[in-house]
Amino acid sequence: MIRTTSQLTGENAVESNRRQFMKSFASVGAVGAASMAMSQAGCAQQGAAPGTAYTSRHGYGEAIAGPYLDLRTGRGNQLAYARIQSDIDFGKQKYFWFKGYVSAVRPWKKVDDLLGCQGFGVIRLNEREDGSFERLCREIILYTDMQGNVLSEWQNPYTNETVEVVQVANDPFNYLIQDHFPVPPSFGGVNKEKAPPKIPFVLPWYQHNEWLEMEMHMHLLYPSALQPDEWPRESSGSMVQVSEYFAHHILADDMQNPDVTSLDYNGTWNRTTPWLPWMLMGQAEGHCQYNCFMGNTDDLSVVLSKSALDYAEKHYPKYFDAPTEWSDESLSSLENYAHGRTPKT
Repeated sequence: MIRTTSQLTGENAVESNRRQFMKSFASVGAVGAASMAMSQAGCAQQGAAPGTAYTSRHGYGEAIAGPYLDLRTGRGNQLAYARIQSDIDFGKQKYFWFKGYVSAVRPWKKVDDLLGCQGFGVIRLNEREDGSFERLCREIILYTDMQGNVLSEWQNPYTNETVEVVQVANDPFNYLIQDHFPVPPSFGGVNKEKAPPKIPFVLPWYQHNEWLEMEMHMHLLYPSALQPDEWPRESSGSMVQVSEYFAHHILADDMQNPDVTSLDYNGTWNRTTPWLPWMLMGQAEGHCQYNCFMGNTDDLSVVLSKSALDYAEKHYPKYFDAPTEWSDESLSSLENYAHGRTPKT
């Protein structure tokens, strides 16, 4: 079946504050975490000597500055990012996908590939009166064997225990796309990080020949919804440390074409996260590392396995359609796990 949609004074102080902010702030995210932060510092054109269109030693090209969108401005990035996430022909929806592996990283041990990982989400945009965009999303992560078959149980090689596999289903996972960086997510109230100063939403764009490239990093540390005194087998500890890394590759001509309301992209998604709670690893040393390709598609069957899509159609049929109404209640996978299950003994 085919699944489709289609200065330290003045300016120097502002730039210094923005660089620090982009290194540490968590704001928006994808696939079960909930935020993004930039580890790249400065705009793509910072310190670069412009060369000819599409080429430069520093990756700066004419498509950074226009003619349709100026990617050195908050508004330009707001529109660019909205077109990446979904479609500014408001009402239409857009699929994103990811596919790769989950590996185990343990102290002084070789890295082990544990599981396959694939999933998708669907996003719709609404525009508010203040000019911000509501990003309305549902998304799932499915764990598979190395051949792409969805797993219902898994033999943990470190405990020799057969455990139930718990897939990730986030409904909704919403946030606002604005011309400045948004406040951190609350994750149902567990993340109490203070809101940072308002800083223009300028992403680290680079241009290499016909391609525009942008990388975003997210780094989070917040109290776990699975505290070890209540969830001794599921909890990795009292705090959750998660990092996510997104790399986007987009055609420069598409970015600067006002007739293109939704931007095709491809790239990678990597995630560093504690042991998954259903692995029942408790506070054992080590963590999981996701390594996935990602992109958007009009046809999920081209990129995801038949097993994954058949499973999604049976168990998560509404996840093929994006929400139409805004909801503030967007939780990460750990919060959803805590709400829907009881601790193992």
